[in-house]
Amino acid sequence: MKDLGRLITAMVTPFDDAGKVDYEQAKKLALACLKSGSDGVVLSGTTGESPTLTHEEELKLYSEVKAAFDKRGSIIAGTGSNSTAEAVEATQAAEKIGVDACLLVTPYYNKPSQDGLYQHFKTIAESTGLPCILYNVPSRTVVSLASETVIKLSHVDNIIGVKEASGNMEEIGKIIAGAKKGFIVWSGSDSDTLPMMSIGAYGIISVASHLVGLQLKQMINYYLAGKVNEAAAVHLHLMPLMKVLFVVSNPVPVKYALNQIGFRAGKPRLPLIEPDAKSAEQIKDTLKNYKIDLPLS
Repeated sequence: MKDLGRLITAMVTPFDDAGKVDYEQAKKLALACLKSGSDGVVLSGTTGESPTLTHEEELKLYSEVKAAFDKRGSIIAGTGSNSTAEAVEATQAAEKIGVDACLLVTPYYNKPSQDGLYQHFKTIAESTGLPCILYNVPSRTVVSLASETVIKLSHVDNIIGVKEASGNMEEIGKIIAGAKKGFIVWSGSDSDTLPMMSIGAYGIISVASHLVGLQLKQMINYYLAGKVNEAAAVHLHLMPLMKVLFVVSNPVPVKYALNQIGFRAGKPRLPLIEPDAKSAEQIKDTLKNYKIDLPLS
């Protein structure tokens, strides 16, 4: 299996002034993320506004970014759904395009049991040859994947890891200790990256890497080299930025920040709207304190 990377950007989907997907800007952003430390990108995930993208837009996005990358970075397609059949269809379509892996969010709204979650993810994985990454984000989906369920799913051949955004370090620790050897745990929250790596996580599927990817990569490299104090210093320096990028619902703040630094990402799609005046001011004030790594040309 291709090494998907330790630092992966959960990428926004740029829109033009008419609210349509701006594929040229998407390609530009994906390449800029690679240049600023990311090993790959997640397309049409939470940060990519997957709930308001059509399947046709998602597939074109995968295809366009894959052509732009030309094997230089990994592409992970957000193909999860609260409908198992829909997720199977989306995953198979992404596989035909040639993405490197799929990200499967925990089903939302219909509140399945843990056994229902197990059957859901197992069914999707068995329908595809792609490496599958589970995505646990209970703040968005209500239901949380229990550590016992993740450990059980880790024994399905092509379920290779989990993006953990629960913030529950006890449960995350149980997964790291109990999952099949080689199962990968990525942090799903920038502020949890270093604490999670200290107990065995592999890396981060990040929002902040749109802006400070090289600094996040440096933090990871410091930690891997045993330079814990240096890694902690980077982590503490970046914490205010990590916090402000979630001052209102993601991806509203990061899209606003990209527009502020001169990268045209467009507005979010309804029902998301641009940040209120107070939140916008917080984002702008925080950005002043940071060196931005994303190349703009």
